[in-house]
Amino acid sequence: MTTAEEIAEFARANMGALNERMGIELVDVTPDRVVATMPVEGNTQPYGLLHGGASVVLAETLGSVAAALNAGPDRFAVGVDINATHHRSATKGTVTGVATPLHRGRSMASYEIVISDEEGRRVCTSRITCALLARDPNPQG
Repeated sequence: MTTAEEIAEFARANMGALNERMGIELVDVTPDRVVATMPVEGNTQPYGLLHGGASVVLAETLGSVAAALNAGPDRFAVGVDINATHHRSATKGTVTGVATPLHRGRSMASYEIVISDEEGRRVCTSRITCALLARDPNPQG
């Protein structure tokens, strides 16, 4: 059986190449709240502003980890829909994303992700929906 702590530890240890390249770091991982940071530097568009796609990557990471925590040991989470509203630009420092649940069902879970700058100003609001799929009890290796 997989516990929430085991899933959180797995997520921290296996962020994946894109998240590592973008400098995303998980800060707090619980079933009710997942928090991560990301540097603005290295994740900007040509005008020096935080790239909107970088915000979406941060949001999808947070929502997917949160959904995995809530999926349970016999299921896994896959994103099926994400949207983002970009409220203001960030040009330096670090942004912080916080994912909180909107709906946690047996087969679907939705999360709101709020991304803020170092002054606590909202940079982006995102929403993700993940399907919670059954794990194959006899995977082919």
